[in-house]
Amino acid sequence: MTQSDHEASVGAAVSGRAFTQAEAALRRSQAMLERTEALAQVGSWEWEVATDAVSWSPGLFRLLGRDIADGAVSFAEQASLYLPEDMARLERAVAAAVRDGTPYELELCAIRADGVTRTCLVHGRAELGPDGSAVRLFGSMQDITERKRVEEALALKTAKFSAIFNGSPAGITVSSLVDGELLEVNDSALRMYGYSREEVVGRTVGALGTYANPAQREELVRQLREKRSVDDFPVDFRRRTGDVGVLEISGRLIDLHGTPCLVAMLVDVTARKRAEQERAKLEAQLHQAQKMESVGRLAGGVAHDFNNMLGVILGHVEVALDYQGLDPTLRDDLEEIRKAARRSADLTGQLLAFARKQVVTPRVLDLRETVTGTLTMLRRLIGENITLEWQPDSSPCPVRVDPSQIDQVLTNLCVNARDAISGIGKLTIETSPVRFDEADCALHRGTLPGDFIRLVVRDDGCGMDRETQAHLFEPFFTTKPMGTGTGLGLATIYGIVRQNGGFIAVDSEVGRGTTFTLYFPRHQTAPRPESVQRAAGHDGVGRETVLLVEDEAAILRVTKRMLEKMGYIVLAAGTPGEAIRLAESHPTEIQLLMTDVVMPEMNGRDLAKQLLSRSPGLKRLFMSGYTADVIAHHGVLSDGVNFLQKPFSRADLDAAVRQALGRDPAA
Repeated sequence: MTQSDHEASVGAAVSGRAFTQAEAALRRSQAMLERTEALAQVGSWEWEVATDAVSWSPGLFRLLGRDIADGAVSFAEQASLYLPEDMARLERAVAAAVRDGTPYELELCAIRADGVTRTCLVHGRAELGPDGSAVRLFGSMQDITERKRVEEALALKTAKFSAIFNGSPAGITVSSLVDGELLEVNDSALRMYGYSREEVVGRTVGALGTYANPAQREELVRQLREKRSVDDFPVDFRRRTGDVGVLEISGRLIDLHGTPCLVAMLVDVTARKRAEQERAKLEAQLHQAQKMESVGRLAGGVAHDFNNMLGVILGHVEVALDYQGLDPTLRDDLEEIRKAARRSADLTGQLLAFARKQVVTPRVLDLRETVTGTLTMLRRLIGENITLEWQPDSSPCPVRVDPSQIDQVLTNLCVNARDAISGIGKLTIETSPVRFDEADCALHRGTLPGDFIRLVVRDDGCGMDRETQAHLFEPFFTTKPMGTGTGLGLATIYGIVRQNGGFIAVDSEVGRGTTFTLYFPRHQTAPRPESVQRAAGHDGVGRETVLLVEDEAAILRVTKRMLEKMGYIVLAAGTPGEAIRLAESHPTEIQLLMTDVVMPEMNGRDLAKQLLSRSPGLKRLFMSGYTADVIAHHGVLSDGVNFLQKPFSRADLDAAVRQALGRDPAA
């Protein structure tokens, strides 16, 4: 063998080995591709545009469940591989790729040979020839059925979570613990704050100003770092409108991608807190009313015996003062006793007025005329350094009230105003009619609907702070020095106004004076002028016969003495039975029955009924030291009934007897 033949033989052997190696490498590459396609559930394809020749990779045959021996399906026959609507989409995409080389990616439902439908992702791209036209299309198909199921399941879970998250009646937020950046906010929280999602997500609570008190968030963060959770933590929050409400936050500290975050549930408790405050206020008012009622019961319980004792003291003192030639020193002492007794009686009256148990004889009057009648006394009371300005309304101001109660109200208010003014000042009194409807009552707490007469007493004195105003009408509360006030003045006014169906408003500010506005129900008829019938021939000296009935022996004795001093003939009885016997045995007419209301055997009303059956013209005068509620139970507080409240002075007794007899009380 020649050298050249040898070299040729060696070259052929090398070439053979190289070919074998290349062939082996190609087979390995094909096997790897097939394994990759099988793992990825991917198949590839090519389509020759000119010849409609189609070739599939083994992976595509496997994906579609077809036999390689059957060969690939031509493009014209591919309608059997897809649902009709998907085939139409594919044809449009292929036409665009052939026309101008547009690649495509479609999600299609492919039909396997066994009839099972699979969701596939199909990619296609054109290979262009020298003239720019498509020579062939090639691409891939991937079975994404399982992935789609997972995505749909995930989407369903996401939708459920979103529905629950946004449908929760409680607000839910996810925020960074460090800077308060809001990462997620549900619809309820957005409604609470009044923002849209775009305005909130990505911004911090500090920038939004949602914490009305930033120190509360600092405390919230501190507790979260310490305990990792909080429950019902109260915070004041600010809405977009600027309104401030109250939230209760329950939250947990979580780690979100390495960032500590707060997952918080928010409950708007503004309405509940306001209701709790209103309830607390009402409870405080109830406790106040109960305290006032307790004092009222106490006053009513002691009033009868106390008034009886005062009546005895006053009666005997006034009888003693009538003696001629009384030693001046002794007279002065008796005057002091009378003054002390009258002050004690006034104190009892204040207690009863405060408790709304004072015995009153209301009548219809024009409040303007009643106030006018007190101006001289009020100017004397407040002193020359204070100007009293009277501003009555031109309209009538009819009210049904006891005139003495108006005197009490004005006296107490003017004394308080005088004490509140240091140096020169001004006191203004006004009257005017006013009407309140339901809308007014909704705006002004404590107001009642209807027609009222307004009595205003305004001063420019030192005024009162909120703390003082909160206790203003409490019994025995006073800001005056020890020994200069009982603390019953305003409580008495409160009782009088409430007893007459009205209400009070107070407006005061430190250094700017005080205004008391009292509202009395407007009476529907105008007051009529009183006509006093004068008995002919009466000259101011009593000559009538009076049947006096009183179960308290000391009061019976002293009242009998006072009536006799006035000139009356007195038949004194300690019991109703004794009174009936005296009336039956007395030879001449009895003009007046003066009787206690509450007595053993029978009450004063029943006694009067029995005596009236025998003497129809008998006049009646009832007296009592009991409170109004007790007397009312015995039915003697009706209009037109003459009543005398114990304790009474000789002047009170004289005027009451004259009025009961139809004589001028001032005669």
